[in-house]
Amino acid sequence: MPLTTIIFDLDDTLLWDKKSIKTAFEKTCEYAASKYDIDPESLEEAVRVEARKLYESYETYDYTVLIGINPFEGLWGTFDDPTDSFQKMKEIVPTYRKNAWTNGLKVFGIEDEAFGAELGERFVEERKKSPFVYEDTYQVLDTLKGQYKLVLLTNGAPSLQNLKLEITPEIAPYFDHVIISGDFGKGKPDASIFEYMMDKAGITASEGIMVGDNLNTDILGSSRVNMKNVWINREGNRNETQVTPTYEVTSLTEFLNLLKTL
Repeated sequence: MPLTTIIFDLDDTLLWDKKSIKTAFEKTCEYAASKYDIDPESLEEAVRVEARKLYESYETYDYTVLIGINPFEGLWGTFDDPTDSFQKMKEIVPTYRKNAWTNGLKVFGIEDEAFGAELGERFVEERKKSPFVYEDTYQVLDTLKGQYKLVLLTNGAPSLQNLKLEITPEIAPYFDHVIISGDFGKGKPDASIFEYMMDKAGITASEGIMVGDNLNTDILGSSRVNMKNVWINREGNRNETQVTPTYEVTSLTEFLNLLKTL
């Protein structure tokens, strides 16, 4: 059957989430360095390590893996979502933010819980002020809109993914469907969310193609339902997984050129 539908991942496919998080860390750590004699880059590294350790210690960790929420989203999300697990996360995250930054400071011998809490809240505001998209995102979506049905399929908490779409309001109107794993109950690469997406969009696997940056979610999940996929590998990473994408490109623009040949 002919290709009718293009399914896009959101984070680090259309939105440059890694840059947004990096920028928020840089600004927050530079602020910390204005109070204490501390190297901002070293503090960032320490907080990232401490955040991961804490995040994996909480009872909600298995749920975050199921839905697809990483530790750094936990540092700025509210998780004001209806499920019991999200409500537990909502209770945990203020302490998580404070402790991640407080423990990061402790690595340098700084005992200042109040400042750790301040840095945690400052990081949230810096992340909200740093919504980056790739330079070709809108141009590619402009070209595709009207030619194909467009679906956004993203892992994460609805409250956080919708906030990302609110602070980049140009993106959502391109899409016929926006599907967030936290609304569904399971995330990519589970086959069931792809089956749900196809049912919602009214397509078969052969009518769609999945475009994403993550081999272990976007590419693996779409392959489980026998849907063609495109791995966007902007950083030239080696594929050291057992997952084989149908196609590999280095940008959205290159994907657009590939699409013309399909």
